[in-house]
Amino acid sequence: MRPVNLIPPEERRGERSAMRSGPLAYIVVGTMLLALAGITALVLTDNQISDSKAEVARLKQEDAAAKARAARLAAYTSFHGVREQRVATITGLADSRFDWERVMRELSLILPDNVWLTNLTGTAAAGIQLEGGANISLRASVPGPALEMVGCASGQDAVAGFVSALKDIDGVTRVGVQSSKLSSSTAGASGASPGIPGASGSSSTSDCQTRDFIAQFEIVAAFDAAPAAAAATSTTAPAPTTPTDATSTDPAAATPTSTPAPAAPVGG
Repeated sequence: MRPVNLIPPEERRGERSAMRSGPLAYIVVGTMLLALAGITALVLTDNQISDSKAEVARLKQEDAAAKARAARLAAYTSFHGVREQRVATITGLADSRFDWERVMRELSLILPDNVWLTNLTGTAAAGIQLEGGANISLRASVPGPALEMVGCASGQDAVAGFVSALKDIDGVTRVGVQSSKLSSSTAGASGASPGIPGASGSSSTSDCQTRDFIAQFEIVAAFDAAPAAAAATSTTAPAPTTPTDATSTDPAAATPTSTPAPAAPVGG
């Protein structure tokens, strides 16, 4: 049998029935979805802000901890700086130290038998004035260590030989003769030598000229290659023909001494 629908068409419900609610349901659903999306975005943003605030707080704590550690280690940093400064100071002192003992030993070896010194002054820098020192004006033209020697020799040839022998001392770069004259000669070799420029004339006197042929001299031996000490010290001592102890030039604490030597007689 063929089924027959007895419900009037206007009351039938199905695919062909007209939508009674209209587009309002879709609008409500869309609004709810938008609200849900906004709430979700707001929650996510709030979570990101909270995470950023937590990260900032953590970084501040780490910075405070690092500053605290740095404050605890500040003493070690200061000690390291003091150590570096002291090492630099000691290195400078070591570099500026001059080996006077070696110079005195070599001088005693090259000193001829016919030459004797009445005053020997060693200074590590120019401008040092010593009581009883040689104080030869040529010394002012040598900025570094130098030896000032006053003495006598058995003639001008002996003085020339002594000047040549001084150049054999290790470190001597130039030798200047302030004066060299005989007691009975007014035309003796006098004046500054070309090796070290300076004023001519005698700066000290000596009674070592006991014979007419004895020449009195004033000589400066320069050590230009040696570094000049900032606060130089000096040594002044008699110069016999045997090795002489010398005060080392320590810029820190050495005290200059001055001891002029008596004249030595020359055998006829």
